Amino acid sequence: MLNHLVFTVIAQDRPGLVERLADAIAQAGGNWVESSMARLGGEFAGIVSVEIQDDAIDNLHAHFDSLLTDGIAITLRSDVHSNEQPAGKAAHLDLVSQDHPGILRKITHVLTRYGVSIEHLETAVVAGSMSGERLFKATADLRLPDGMEPTELSEALQATAADMMADLNLAE
Repeated sequence: MLNHLVFTVIAQDRPGLVERLADAIAQAGGNWVESSMARLGGEFAGIVSVEIQDDAIDNLHAHFDSLLTDGIAITLRSDVHSNEQPAGKAAHLDLVSQDHPGILRKITHVLTRYGVSIEHLETAVVAGSMSGERLFKATADLRLPDGMEPTELSEALQATAADMMADLNLAE
């Protein structure tokens, strides 16, 4: 039986990390399906999904254990695969604000209150182009609950963004 595994990986960033992961998965007979990886604060972090036969899972764990001795930490998060397509409309959020603590907390509070799921989120603090001041930028792919219109969420987010003096755009 084919299994779908999802795991996280974190290690000190250095050349060859992705190759080592890909090699371990391939040697165990697995298929690398999907991933998201980044260098964050000098560390390499990622989440990977693979497909692998039942009888090869122990072999995959053995390959992962050998990576651990080299400082590559891998944590299995899920072994359940769902083919369900998400319900509700998709939306994309872009936000730019002068950096200060609590921006993401305020935005995610609104999303939670409206039952919105975050499917993908990227954030960064960058220097502003004109003044050089620190700007917080966020982009997110969202999944609205069934029956919710993007305009309803946009109005709630705009009210919060106005309180923070942030520029926010929500698009379908």
